Amino acid sequence: MLAFLQRYYLHTAPEDLADRDPVDVFGAAFSHYRLAETRPQGTANVRVHTPTVEENGWTCSHTVVEVVMDDMPFLVDSVTNELTRQGRGIHVVIHPQVIVRRDLTGKLIEVLTTPPAGELPHDAYTESWIHVQIDRETDRADLKQITADLLRVLSDVREAVEDWEKMRDSALRMADELPTEPTASDLPSSDVEEARQLLRWLAADHFTFLGYREYQLREDDSLAAVPGTGLGILRSDPQHAGEDSHPVSPSFERLPADARAKAREHKLLVLTKANSRSTVHRPSYLDYVGVKKFDENGEVVGERRFLGLFSSAAYTESVRRVPVIRRTVDEVLEGAGFSPNSHDGRDLLQILETYPRDELFQTPVDELRSIVTSVLYLQERRRLRLYLRQDEYGRYYSALVYLPRDRYTTGVRLRIIDILKEELDGISVDFTAWNTESILSRLHFVVRVPQGTELPQLSDADKDRIEARLVEAARSWADGFGEALNAECGEERAAELVRRYGNAFPEGYKADHSPRAAVADLVHLEALTEEQGFALSLYEPVGAAPDERRFKIYRKGASVSLSAVLPVLSRLGVEVVDERPYELRCSDRTTAWIYDFGLRMPKSQNGSGDHLGDDARERFQEAFAATWTGQAENDGFNALVLSAGIDWRQAMVLRAYAKYLRQAGSTFSQDYMEDTLRNNVHTTRLLVSLFEARMSPDRQRAGREIVDALLEEVDAALDQVASLDEDRILRSFLTVIKATLRTNFFQEARGGHAHAYVSMKFDPQAIPDLPAPPRRSRSGCTRRASRACTCASARSRAAGCAGRTGGRTSVRRSSAWSRRRW
Repeated sequence: MLAFLQRYYLHTAPEDLADRDPVDVFGAAFSHYRLAETRPQGTANVRVHTPTVEENGWTCSHTVVEVVMDDMPFLVDSVTNELTRQGRGIHVVIHPQVIVRRDLTGKLIEVLTTPPAGELPHDAYTESWIHVQIDRETDRADLKQITADLLRVLSDVREAVEDWEKMRDSALRMADELPTEPTASDLPSSDVEEARQLLRWLAADHFTFLGYREYQLREDDSLAAVPGTGLGILRSDPQHAGEDSHPVSPSFERLPADARAKAREHKLLVLTKANSRSTVHRPSYLDYVGVKKFDENGEVVGERRFLGLFSSAAYTESVRRVPVIRRTVDEVLEGAGFSPNSHDGRDLLQILETYPRDELFQTPVDELRSIVTSVLYLQERRRLRLYLRQDEYGRYYSALVYLPRDRYTTGVRLRIIDILKEELDGISVDFTAWNTESILSRLHFVVRVPQGTELPQLSDADKDRIEARLVEAARSWADGFGEALNAECGEERAAELVRRYGNAFPEGYKADHSPRAAVADLVHLEALTEEQGFALSLYEPVGAAPDERRFKIYRKGASVSLSAVLPVLSRLGVEVVDERPYELRCSDRTTAWIYDFGLRMPKSQNGSGDHLGDDARERFQEAFAATWTGQAENDGFNALVLSAGIDWRQAMVLRAYAKYLRQAGSTFSQDYMEDTLRNNVHTTRLLVSLFEARMSPDRQRAGREIVDALLEEVDAALDQVASLDEDRILRSFLTVIKATLRTNFFQEARGGHAHAYVSMKFDPQAIPDLPAPPRRSRSGCTRRASRACTCASARSRAAGCAGRTGGRTSVRRSSAWSRRRW
């Protein structure tokens, strides 16, 4: 038993056994041995099961496929191809070749673990024992179906291998007999000679013969199988339709009428692809080689059909030595007008050498010449080209796609397949890829259509439309980025930016943003200066919900702390739902950052459904910048920028009034005041408008009418306030606004900018809530050094000021004024 185990696992990878229990290793080999105990000659034993300790004494984490069969070519790859076709993942393959002795009934007598030095005993022969572990499956119906499919495949393998020599002899015999057979008068003798050479070439190990059968052509243009002529996978005769008729070729019957009519063409060879995939050796569509038979009148009366697969040698041999193809190549070169020794002639020949070999067999000369000369002119140009050909029998489209090598990715290929299936009504697509040191890659797609479909004739406009879609599908992000830069900045500036930023954007950014969006972001980054170290952008993504926005922060150099940004955004009244940081590493070794925040905006309180007003984007960005740079405090008043539709400086005025009211002895907290203003945004806007109407020099020139009208609106709005506390707070704001005598809010500092602080002068007699005893008051002056607004009240012990100190609003008492009477 030890010798058997050593023989069984001789060529197994160590990692396939290292982690397994010794009992399971022994159990797998012994289970295979039990399957092989009885096998009549010429049959195959197949078992598909999922072993368990309870039932089998050993176990495996996968389902096990066991095969015992006479040793012959194509067994392992045919079995694994069938399992792959079914979508079964393959984990382990063990394939010992075992020499056994059996009796006449197929009962196992002995396993020869050591091959004998001389000839094998008369009752000994070599078998293939195949052990495959696939994805775990416990459904008994599926296990039975896998077994039946494998038995069918193994039967095909046996029939092809057993009849291979007969099929090869048929090809050679046919080659010898062709010169003496009757042919059509218009069929050149060179075609006959080329057909003879092709048959001999196929027999010289350039073709894996899998099936052969002869057919008779009937009056209705159908091909009827001749009984007893089948070999290999075509060995079994199809069912007869009647006693006096031969069974017709089902694949030929499914062809459109115009394709079936080609059977009568005076063309000796039929070189194409069959409708079915091979179950033997590799899962490609079968190659179809047909040789027509003619009667004494030169009319087609039948066909000899070979099915198989071209060998690897057929795809690597020079086109100048392959029968049929070599003549096609000569005609293409001659028709193109290039000498074989010229530069263009050598380039054209190289294109033909690497051209898909199946296409050389099947493409008409004129069409092939047009395609390869176009490829020649394409040369090393970075562009995508599509060459589309229809199968003359109407079963598939052949699509050659040349595209820049750096654009060829799995994603691009899948998008191309989807487009071709959609445009050509395909049901399946096979592809092969060809890459060299050339700047271009070539993809060959075969798009299959439903059998019996009549292919429409594609116009040049149709092909151009499909090609345009493929160009768009294959466009890389970098290509779109360069084009967008050209459109935005001009060619010279775009080239400079591409050199610097072409490879700077991370893949995550490319997945989230279009090239045009990247150009817009780049404009923000390029506009940054040492004085202005950041830029902002609030935008609405395509397809976003009404309350969804995104907010970008642009920065060069150091990164931004998330913990510093979130409180600012939160106090502006928005909810941050996600954050995506992107680091840009430029070619000059500098670093830039783009932070993209997902925001949920506050609900509109005007019932219009518009979560942002016309100028909300600018107001939001300015408020964030002011808070971020310390010009404004980070508190709940900033939320009024969105909810009440005011700007950050108007919010600063309300903040100053709130702090003054707190200094004056108001019992309401600042948070309560903030909530009250946010809950009554209409009244808040009226209060801000009233302040500007009274204090703004431009508004004052209009007279008292605006102020009086606003006062009436405020009074009406206050009457609608339900909460008594909120009413008292809002009336307090109204009182101090009416008591304001002067302010620097509308003045310009040096440089034309507004002051970084706010100064106000009040009439204390107009503020009844101020503490006693002074009867008269006078306001102090503002001092820039402390950035404070100094206020005095003759009626109060504690006169205060509201202003800016170190970037924060503060209130400072004037103790001298609290003791002095004016």
